[in-house]
Amino acid sequence: MAQEQSDDAWGDFWALNARGNTRGKTTGCLPQRWAAIEDAQRSAWTAFIDRLPTDARVLDLATGDGRVLGWMRAKRMDLDLTGIDLAPSLPPPPKDTKTLCGVSMEALPFEEGSFDAVVSQFGFEYGEVTKVTAEIGRVLTKGGQVGLLVHRADGPILEHNLQRQRELQWALRDKALGQKVRQLLKQGAAKLDKATAVAARVAEQGAEKFGQQSPAWEIPEAIRRTCIMGRGDGVGSIIETIGTIETHAKNELGRIQSLNAACHRADDRGKIIKAFEGVGLTLQDTHALHEPSGRELADFITFA
Repeated sequence: MAQEQSDDAWGDFWALNARGNTRGKTTGCLPQRWAAIEDAQRSAWTAFIDRLPTDARVLDLATGDGRVLGWMRAKRMDLDLTGIDLAPSLPPPPKDTKTLCGVSMEALPFEEGSFDAVVSQFGFEYGEVTKVTAEIGRVLTKGGQVGLLVHRADGPILEHNLQRQRELQWALRDKALGQKVRQLLKQGAAKLDKATAVAARVAEQGAEKFGQQSPAWEIPEAIRRTCIMGRGDGVGSIIETIGTIETHAKNELGRIQSLNAACHRADDRGKIIKAFEGVGLTLQDTHALHEPSGRELADFITFA
């Protein structure tokens, strides 16, 4: 997947999932047990936040919806909080924080020694480790701290997303539903009922095979409803809407692909530690985060 496509995919994700709107819901990146996972993430940052000096300047890499910035602001009003993200658009930042979109972790637009701490939650591992680490070392003050919450390839987050990948591919590729419906609609409005029936049949198959909350059901069901509700707007409008549905689904596939790569990059812990040592930062601590079942879902790593 090209970098520009990846950037657009994440912009699409944050546009569809504004901060706080995913709690308790199934999303492309986190399983349904999101609430417990979010609580584990928040608690992991508590000790790190407590160690920061008064009025510390903090940079959050790949900030996304600013979740970590929001947790930090809620606990420490004195912190100067900035987030950057490569996505071309982001949700509004948490109150009294600032975020910059379209900014690469490998080329930070800040002067040397601009921050007392650099943090990242499920972001650092999406970049080129050596280049991102060099930039962290450059913008960090002497004696500064680094906190990274990183993915694990053996964790439930990737597992959940790989299952969604299979479901998305079933609807988009195996069934090629969008293509079939478009071919029918291009023959004229007389084929609208048949197109609706085709979508309904695939939705039923998807629900039976993967479950009614799966993308294998959601995508054909969305196409079926589009065929029904778009009758008054004409087949051209229906075809356009189906294209939009497919674009969102393909963007999710792109995010899952980048997630998979990031998880394996994070698991190469030796390379990460060596890169930080190269800029004078030493590993301080590593501990795993667990979901309620006891399964490890991520690692929290600190350097100083």
